[in-house]
Amino acid sequence: MYKIPLLSWRHVAYMNVKDSFTLMSQIVESLYTLAESQSGYFTTAQAAERGVTRQLLAYHCAEGNIDRAAHGIYRLRRYPAQPFEDLIVACLWVGPDAVVSHETALAVYGLGDAMPATIHVTVPRRFRGRRPGARVHHASLPASDRLTYNGVPITSVERTLIDVAAASDPSLALQAAVEALERGVTTRRRLRRRLAGDDRAGRVLEPALGQP
Repeated sequence: MYKIPLLSWRHVAYMNVKDSFTLMSQIVESLYTLAESQSGYFTTAQAAERGVTRQLLAYHCAEGNIDRAAHGIYRLRRYPAQPFEDLIVACLWVGPDAVVSHETALAVYGLGDAMPATIHVTVPRRFRGRRPGARVHHASLPASDRLTYNGVPITSVERTLIDVAAASDPSLALQAAVEALERGVTTRRRLRRRLAGDDRAGRVLEPALGQP
């Protein structure tokens, strides 16, 4: 992975015009490459891994190239607006291994009548941060339970249905399961396989699995 030199904007001021322009172009390209898979957003830590210092981030904020979206989170100003940007910011706040889950994931998938006032995020490690309007769940997340949908890191449909059935609203989970099967975003076979050993969620979702 290419890293730009670890220079602050004050160092850049002393470079000749051509070199300064070249370095700035490299910085912008590096930030764009970083943010492209995250709907235009990136964290201070992610930028630092690519050699972009806090001073350079401050410089580009002042120049209007990037905006500070939240503490430690930035957005490329000219990046096209994306749906669910608040969810992407919430996941970046928790960490790169976090995903949207529970009722929030149902809303992203458009399943059921979920209208969560709280953003639900699941992460497979301890996280003690607090943020208004966000709830962090701690649970293991196998690779099969994680994916990206509409640019949002999210739990799979099957995992989402199980989480809601086991820990939240059974009636909402059942309604969403019926819709998911009707729309073909999951199958009875896949859902049964994922339910194996989870008796509580299985009891809630069984009526949907029994329908023709």
